[in-house]
Amino acid sequence: MMMKRRRFLVLGGGLLAAACAGTAPPVGQAAAQGLPPDLRPIEQPGFANWVAGFRNRAARAGISDATFDAAFADAGYLAGVITRDGTQIQTRRTLEEYLSIATSDERISKGRAAFARHEAALRAIEAQYGVDAYIVAAIWGMESQFGEKRGQIPVISSTATLAFDGRRGAFYESQLIAALQILQRGDTTPGRMLGSWAGAMGHTQFIPTSYQAFAVDFTGDGRRDIWGDDPSDALASTASYLARNGWRSGLKWGAEAGTGGPSGRSIQPQVGGVRFTVTRNFNVLKTYNNSDLYALGVGHLSDRLAGAGPLRGSFPPDANGLSKVDRLAVQRGLAARGYDIGTIDGVIGGKTEAAISDFQQRQGVAVTGKATRDVLELLR
Repeated sequence: MMMKRRRFLVLGGGLLAAACAGTAPPVGQAAAQGLPPDLRPIEQPGFANWVAGFRNRAARAGISDATFDAAFADAGYLAGVITRDGTQIQTRRTLEEYLSIATSDERISKGRAAFARHEAALRAIEAQYGVDAYIVAAIWGMESQFGEKRGQIPVISSTATLAFDGRRGAFYESQLIAALQILQRGDTTPGRMLGSWAGAMGHTQFIPTSYQAFAVDFTGDGRRDIWGDDPSDALASTASYLARNGWRSGLKWGAEAGTGGPSGRSIQPQVGGVRFTVTRNFNVLKTYNNSDLYALGVGHLSDRLAGAGPLRGSFPPDANGLSKVDRLAVQRGLAARGYDIGTIDGVIGGKTEAAISDFQQRQGVAVTGKATRDVLELLR
């Protein structure tokens, strides 16, 4: 049965539902950002009552009625956020695949250009916080492709939806309170407070509570602006985060084992693959994202941005017997035949598999969608 849609308006002492029977609701920021239908506010039984009750809890946290009303004026329940929360892709990447994505030729090229544009700010941030400028830039690249993908979902809507209907209601209510406190402080406006479906915001994807704890006003304009086109505050906030979590100035994160890097513990995340020697700063990187692969991705990307070459070591063939060089040849062969396979990085994802399936069908062979030596030979 089709549910009537309405826009939720926050007025005075409570949440009022302005019924618009038979018509689509105004969707405010969501429409302006070109979001898909499932990320635009819809009616959800109980959400209006939840927000009305939450107003009292927000007030106890010091949120004024004016801040609350402005924040929720265009906010609402986003069904797509719950869908994404329940179906997060848990793809298990090998280290080789992860580093191929993290340090693709495209990302390195964009990163070096972005570093050159913002080198003065990055060097000043390094001088103030003691965190390597290339490490800060690498996190920027990992989190938002150097500012290109900062997220377009209104944070009040996403965190309110997850607080009401998500798996971690208490956690997301704390994020929502923090987001309202950020608005009340005047760092940004509801219309500019955009992020991922899970509420991570800006150039370097701070969740609201991390923003509260670590964000800084590096430009001196009175606002800690991690959302705007100028990334300076976001980059400085990232350096602030790392410095306060124990980053040791002048110490490398680590290096490929046997290349003359700093001393430290040895790790080999992929059996038969490259070994690394990592320092205490590697553990600090993991406070940003608790993953060995993420920390290695940041570290290796920072080295590549600074001019270093690829890893010297190698990785074993994949389950289909192909090396990275082989997988790159498959992708390039498909691209040469007009297929859209996304970034040519040697990682066989959905687009490459769809292209292989179509290619196999056209060749009259069994359709598997798998990058195998038979497919490689057909493409040659």
